[in-house]
Amino acid sequence: MLAGLGAFAALALVGMLAQKTSQPWILGSFGATCVLLFGFPASPFSQPRNIIGGHVLTSLVGLLFLHLLGPGYLPMAAAAACATMLMMLTRTVHPPAGSNPVIIFVAQPGWSFLLLPTLFGACALALIGWLYWTIVKRGSWPTPPQ
Repeated sequence: MLAGLGAFAALALVGMLAQKTSQPWILGSFGATCVLLFGFPASPFSQPRNIIGGHVLTSLVGLLFLHLLGPGYLPMAAAAACATMLMMLTRTVHPPAGSNPVIIFVAQPGWSFLLLPTLFGACALALIGWLYWTIVKRGSWPTPPQ
């Protein structure tokens, strides 16, 4: 129940930001981010570095491949593969972010997509997660590095 409550609160707040500002704060992969953030908060994939870093890195790669190579299934697959490797290399693996290059190739957004919804939305989710877990478990998130 705690995981569902956290996911509801986070997505409702980010959705409200989108509605109030008429800006696209929501990214399809954020639903899966909430599964990790609120269902498995101690997971390495659920930490702020991974949530924010993974989303920003994969969106950047997706945008670079889209704008340099153009649309198509081969550039999309290459972007997703490269994004996966870079997340692993930089230790910012966040599995939901692996879908960001695919989302980018489907939507074909401009460069502003990197800031909104990607960076600002991921930061908002991490902040909401921190507030939520501070209230619910009295400061149990993020998990200290091991």
